[in-house]
Amino acid sequence: MRRRTVTPGAGLEETLDNLAAATASRQEAPAAAAPARAPRRERDTLQTEFAFELPRGYVDDEGRVHRNGTMRLATARDELKPQIDLRVKENPAYLSVVLLAQVITQLGPITDVHTGIVERMYATDVAFLQDFYRRINSEGHTHAAVTCPLCHGSFEVDLSGGRLGES
Repeated sequence: MRRRTVTPGAGLEETLDNLAAATASRQEAPAAAAPARAPRRERDTLQTEFAFELPRGYVDDEGRVHRNGTMRLATARDELKPQIDLRVKENPAYLSVVLLAQVITQLGPITDVHTGIVERMYATDVAFLQDFYRRINSEGHTHAAVTCPLCHGSFEVDLSGGRLGES
């Protein structure tokens, strides 16, 4: 039995693919051509930014309305940083303003979203963003398996709702 080592640069999938190709070539007749290398499998990707559309929209200083934006997944640092903010210590309700300002990456053409922008948003939009934040950061935890009492069919329901006002 040959011992194989996996180096930090080589992935486990690549090593297994190479091992399978080597085993197959040893089992074939020597005159046969070596088998083509198996296509590399797609790696699972993690979506870290999510697009949203505000119900009312943010009105900037020039009167332009911005409704479309993107929000990224929160990190542990994003969750901890507002806890040491003096504004949050004075008023705990300000935590969501600080947190949203950190995770909103774009609002229309605005890429520098700060607490002043979130403060000037309509309450409807802030509530929407709080719900949106909760949904993207608790992926998979808002789904429940249910059974229809009439047809006894089973299906999954997203308890967070798809749009503002749905549950």
